[in-house]
Amino acid sequence: MLNKEKLENLTNEIWKGAIKLRGKFKAKDYPAVILPMVMIRRIECVLIKKREEIAKTIKKQTPNIDDATLQRRIKIQESTLTFYNKSNWTLKSILKESASQVEANFRDYLNSFSDNIDEIIDKFEYRQTVTKMVKEKRLSSIIQFAAEEDFSPERLSNIEMGYVYEELLQRFSQDDAKDTGEHFTPREVIRIMVDLMEIDFDPKTAKQAISIYDPACGTGGMLSVAKEHILDKAENEEQAKNVEDLILLNGQELLAQNYAVCKADMILKGEAHINITHGNSLIPHIESVEDDGDQHAGEHFDYMLSNPPFGVDWSPYKSDVERFKTSRFRWGTPPSNDGALLFLLTMIEKMKPVENGGSKIAILFNGSPLSNGDATQGESEIRRHILESDLLDTIVMLPDQMFYNTGIYTYIWLLNNNKPAHKKNKVLIINAREQFEKEPKSFGNKRNRITDTHRKWIDDQFKDWKETEYSKVFDRTDFAFHKVEVVFWQEDENGEQMWIREPFTVQLNNANANKRFELYGDMTFYIEIDSPFEDGYVINLEVYFDGTTPFETQIARTLKMQVPQLKRMQEKGIKKWFKKQYKSAEFHHRHYIVDNEYIPFDKIATDKDAYINAFLAKEIDYEIIRWEEYEQLGYEILPNKYFYKYQEPESSDKLIEEFWKLEEEAEALLNEIRSL
Repeated sequence: MLNKEKLENLTNEIWKGAIKLRGKFKAKDYPAVILPMVMIRRIECVLIKKREEIAKTIKKQTPNIDDATLQRRIKIQESTLTFYNKSNWTLKSILKESASQVEANFRDYLNSFSDNIDEIIDKFEYRQTVTKMVKEKRLSSIIQFAAEEDFSPERLSNIEMGYVYEELLQRFSQDDAKDTGEHFTPREVIRIMVDLMEIDFDPKTAKQAISIYDPACGTGGMLSVAKEHILDKAENEEQAKNVEDLILLNGQELLAQNYAVCKADMILKGEAHINITHGNSLIPHIESVEDDGDQHAGEHFDYMLSNPPFGVDWSPYKSDVERFKTSRFRWGTPPSNDGALLFLLTMIEKMKPVENGGSKIAILFNGSPLSNGDATQGESEIRRHILESDLLDTIVMLPDQMFYNTGIYTYIWLLNNNKPAHKKNKVLIINAREQFEKEPKSFGNKRNRITDTHRKWIDDQFKDWKETEYSKVFDRTDFAFHKVEVVFWQEDENGEQMWIREPFTVQLNNANANKRFELYGDMTFYIEIDSPFEDGYVINLEVYFDGTTPFETQIARTLKMQVPQLKRMQEKGIKKWFKKQYKSAEFHHRHYIVDNEYIPFDKIATDKDAYINAFLAKEIDYEIIRWEEYEQLGYEILPNKYFYKYQEPESSDKLIEEFWKLEEEAEALLNEIRSL
């Protein structure tokens, strides 16, 4: 449907025009300076066309109407449109006025837009940007840059204008990867995610609307590419209209400028069915919470996709997040320095029930959500519930160096609460690490790209859903493990069970002695007390403790027997005296080691305790005193481990040969230097 070559040529023209404005603004500022002006010019072109159509209709109805009445009636009818401007200004007419009036007239023009456009201008903080443009003496040149472009509906349809707008955004993101790349997901990655969701919509026959949602929609790339993917299936205008009528786009974005770009893009495309909101998707949208929260709470969607921020710190609004602790986050919460899994839980809550068709989710993560967190901790508990609820369908391991601001490896998770029979209780992991080619030109850390050929390879692996060299099918319990705390008796080099004498560094009282007794059993304490009765004299006590008599009572009785000055005192008094004295102690006990063992879950084991006992006996050569399993299974996913291939190291002879070769090369270089 789209003539992408034509649109890319137009994008290049606009881009070259924008580049000419360099010097006063940094590349990272271009989205805030140029994109709103492009949006304003497109809206102006649409309104000029609408005004011409309205005027034509009015003149037909009232042939002799005077110009003043005509203009007044045009403005009245224009105010009923989706967006409008109450002033008579255009960008070109602003430039025709005195140079000293350009700023005042342009501000009047901005202030005359309808509320929906005014909100976008506010989110862009464009009035403040105008101040900067005036200061840098660039306002007139930037207005002129936009005013000369033909963004009329006759030249560009809504979807074509949206495509140009997105291409410009992509160029800006690439041009300053460090600052803007954090919210820009490469299109090829989004397309893979959309492919995996297998959106069930045929433009020829579809009669039922489908909803798509992104809780961290950024500039709207995920939503736009998802719809574009469906629109590409349309073979004519009628089918394209069916897509426009039945695809409902929903999203929320926290950063005001990203939200403004997203809304502007949707308006430029003429999206009729959008619900894009500004706020924090992770907190409630209620009066008692100061910030705007999740404005899609209680809604359910057919398809959801997102690239939430990697390692987002949610500690500033932790108390608000915890309001969801008994609902959407009941499965657990990750550490406050990485909230990626909170976005996934937010999406899971919005899945449609299976009886209503269910939902699919595609989400992009770094490696942290796969394995961070120990058994019973938040991340493991979230994975446990996802897997035990049989929601995880597939994980795709992507190549590194795919993003503008980071070179790390990333992973696509696909979730489905209505799996077909052959996928029940199974998970597919696809190793697509090698599916890339080098970028002709690096953009920040983005040095690799995935082509359509690589996308098809990934899609084929997903559709086949079977074991290959690069795909593995797992039972969901393959990711589970028992975490067991084990106490065993250490041995010396002769195989003799060891005893150890070490300082007793805590207070000498019943509670602390009993705590050690629970671990080590009977033990002997060696206590030194600075005598208050003779200078330089030390009272030495040896106290055997086996738990039958309270520890402090045993100390009191030993003191009564050994220290003449205490023989007449009651035990209660001796205990009080003892607590006041300066003292130190060591204790002699069995050398027990307390350690954690991680034992793979065995789904065919009929006696769990027997299985754990056998595993520990095999792994630990010493006498096991006792073990205790943590209350919940832990869950971790280790893709690199599953596809690890052992590579035999080079032989020593080969390494020595290479070393001497390097030595010869170094010697040759030194000789060249000496001859200069």
